Amino acid sequence: MGEQIELTARIIIEQFPKVHENTEPYFVLVSTILSQRSRDENTEKAAYQLFEDGWDVYDIAAKQPEQLYERIKPAGLYRQKSINIIETSKMIIKEHDGKVPSTIEQLTQFPGVGRKTANIVLWVSFSIPAMAVDTHVHRIGNRLGWIETKNPTESEFALMEVLSKDLWGPINGSMVEFGKAVCQPRKPLCDMCPISRYCEFFNKGQAS
Repeated sequence: MGEQIELTARIIIEQFPKVHENTEPYFVLVSTILSQRSRDENTEKAAYQLFEDGWDVYDIAAKQPEQLYERIKPAGLYRQKSINIIETSKMIIKEHDGKVPSTIEQLTQFPGVGRKTANIVLWVSFSIPAMAVDTHVHRIGNRLGWIETKNPTESEFALMEVLSKDLWGPINGSMVEFGKAVCQPRKPLCDMCPISRYCEFFNKGQAS
């Protein structure tokens, strides 16, 4: 089973690669905060608008929440996200000399930053192996039969047990792309899935 999971994961990563054009730590951290409960296209628009004038951590730390509202509104929940982003920026300056830290313990001290967000920053910005688990990864990991868990936190640690460390980082972005294109929540497109023969859901006939 272990070899099959590894093979399946590598197929997903190969066929559904996720390219991160901007890996600067502060940009990635803020963008990931914006991405919470937001569609990718809305997150990208909000991040672009927030940083379009070249603001850095010092600029944003000096803002009032209302000054961010219009810029990040496309990402939704903009009032709370504005507060979280500004408070996080202040903490980065005060506690980390203006640089985003590179440990999960430090990152999760920031408001609005959970394990998923922290793990994305660790992998994308610092190339540190980290298993970021969102609803896509949790759902697909269970659907494929890789794991049997009840929530994303359980899935994070379960997936770390069954996947090689070199797959932890890239599997998140690829799973998200795979989940949007093929392994959709309500009606997965099993007839066009490159790994259906390895899928517990498909082989049990649940796809029909």
